[in-house]
Amino acid sequence: MFTRAKLLAIALGGFVLVGGAGAAKAADWDRGCDRKIAHEQRELDRAIERHGYRSRQAQHERRELDKLYARCRSRDGYR
Repeated sequence: MFTRAKLLAIALGGFVLVGGAGAAKAADWDRGCDRKIAHEQRELDRAIERHGYRSRQAQHERRELDKLYARCRSRDGYR
């Protein structure tokens, strides 16, 4: 029915599918993080333009951006 080679091929195929799904999920996470960081950077730029570089609103946006950087780095395993 199944030879040793067929069983080995099926098992290897299963490992490749499982491993590939993890890599795809990691790539999606990176893109999501990059998109969120770009959005927060735009929010900071907008706050600086509307309220000034040292305004309370700009300081708030800087803190939010720093939190997001830290969260993204910790998920990547840099900490």
